[in-house]
Amino acid sequence: MSEPVMRRTHTGHVARLSSMSALRVHSPLARVLSLCSVLSILTLSTLPAPAQAAEPATRYAIESAKAAQRLLLDVVRAGKRLVAVGDRGHILYSDDNASSWVQAKVPTRQMLTAVFFVDEQNGWAVGHDALILASRDGGATWVKQFEDREREAPLLDLWFKDRNQGLAIGAYGALLETRDGGASWEDVSERMDNEDGYHLNAIVEVKDSGLFIVGELGAMFRSRDGGQSWETLQGPYEGSLFGALDTGEAGGLLVYGLRGHLFRSVDFGDSWQQIEIDTPNNGPLEFGLADGGRLADGSIVVVGHGGTVLKSSDSGRSFSLTNRPDRLSLAGVTALDNGNLVLVGQGGVHAATPTGAELGPQQ
Repeated sequence: MSEPVMRRTHTGHVARLSSMSALRVHSPLARVLSLCSVLSILTLSTLPAPAQAAEPATRYAIESAKAAQRLLLDVVRAGKRLVAVGDRGHILYSDDNASSWVQAKVPTRQMLTAVFFVDEQNGWAVGHDALILASRDGGATWVKQFEDREREAPLLDLWFKDRNQGLAIGAYGALLETRDGGASWEDVSERMDNEDGYHLNAIVEVKDSGLFIVGELGAMFRSRDGGQSWETLQGPYEGSLFGALDTGEAGGLLVYGLRGHLFRSVDFGDSWQQIEIDTPNNGPLEFGLADGGRLADGSIVVVGHGGTVLKSSDSGRSFSLTNRPDRLSLAGVTALDNGNLVLVGQGGVHAATPTGAELGPQQ
């Protein structure tokens, strides 16, 4: 099967994207990057070798004793194990509740943007150059399943129904599908009415409803048949949305993005309520929100720029706010069995209390 070729956006769309705000251009988090910043990183990290120099067939991520302190963009649970991914092809795993981390053997040095496990052993990660990696041993080792450097664009998120069926999404409206666990991937971007090629930033499964995707400039799409067909929705916000999260209720989801914008739906996106987040003495929250998770106890955590950590115990109806004093931007979150949080982003891995505060020595 030949590798799919991504449809390119038209000239006017690229010109419009090139003039977007500095806020988007200078974001350090790949999951909240505009086209400008995505291309900037790609230009720096994937410059072609001189014509006379043959590129090695496989370049493994360089081992680093400081990998857990470098930029990481996503973290998930794989059974009892924690797995985090990020810059320079780094994938780390921890079997001792984030006390220590082991660097996995990874056949790339590209930035990795997201990771997803369907069970303790089987997981996938995506990244720049439309890269897709797979692991069958809980994240300890990885193999390359797909890569297309000619796309010059990253994949930004992924979702798997089981060990066989999965979807990956990304820049320029990329939508890839596998039905054989990643042995082959097909470009199915044409299933979406996304003529302008808006970037697709996050995909989530919503309870008793289907799949939901959010992206650039408020783009929203939903599928009730496992991704075989997609409906385009008119969203509540024209700014970019970087994340979507199932609330655990039938039809319930949250979407969030630029300048602290956060919206909640109870009907799979038919209608929306904006959730206002106020900061002490400073008015509404204006830090971008990058990622979130629903924890084992049903609570919801959303993280973002400026060390922002939002926590909800009522399915996203209201949130408490913690701004971490280091103000480092956060890109991913999960929780330990004791309720403490594991945050990743600038500066690598950060341990935190259940509300996102710095974890003291006795905790």
